[in-house]
Amino acid sequence: MIPSGTPRAEPAPWRPPLLWRVLLVMARWLVAVLSRLRVTGDVPDALRRGPLILAANHISPFDPIVLVAACRVRRMTPRVMATGGLFRTPLFGAVMRACGHIRVDRRTATVGQALSTAAAAIAERSVVAAYPEGRIGLDPGMWPERGKTGVARLALGTGTTVVPVAIWGAHEVLPYAAPKGLVRAVLRAVRRRPVVAVHFGHPVKLDGLSPARPGQARRATEAILDAITAALRPLRADEPDLPRYVDPTRPLDPSRSRGGAGSGAAADTAG
Repeated sequence: MIPSGTPRAEPAPWRPPLLWRVLLVMARWLVAVLSRLRVTGDVPDALRRGPLILAANHISPFDPIVLVAACRVRRMTPRVMATGGLFRTPLFGAVMRACGHIRVDRRTATVGQALSTAAAAIAERSVVAAYPEGRIGLDPGMWPERGKTGVARLALGTGTTVVPVAIWGAHEVLPYAAPKGLVRAVLRAVRRRPVVAVHFGHPVKLDGLSPARPGQARRATEAILDAITAALRPLRADEPDLPRYVDPTRPLDPSRSRGGAGSGAAADTAG
């Protein structure tokens, strides 16, 4: 038993496993084969080493590979918060666990454990990557939709900086319905190599918000999504309303739409 008043030892900084470092290099290679990656924006050196939360939009099953490839370009090694279904896959799940990623069992009684695990990762000075929308967005214009409060609660509860990350073009590589149609999509991507753009924005200002006060997590979530939307606008400046490329397998659900490029909050953040 630790005597009262004895300072607790801080957790040792997380060290990325060799397997994950190898897979990061492979992700960068895979993205180069299937697309032309364009990474803009940057993350200050002090934040790259963690703790840090990367909050990204979600438009395609290809997003996680694009995100880690962009992190490789910016010399970061993230731990990804990913759906529990991936962890239940026999081989892939074992790889995810070995690499130190964070399981999120959505729509279950144990979903709250993901925040505790992510907070422990933050305590180890990890870079944690997450998707505030909680799913591949179904907004008709492919703008960030209303999200879940988990990422905001993690940020507010740990006092960790959030950097918004915008991704565009990944939907031209892998369809929503993947792995259905995977071979055809990969062959098409290898032939066309569409541009996939990733932009790291400025840290989100969450000053004055507290997780203990009602409504603060929702306000923080909106601020994070506004920042992602602002970072996304320049990447699709010539596609402000609807994307040029339409994935026929992707369903549309406007019920969680936030207003896209016309959002006043997003426009203010961009300015």
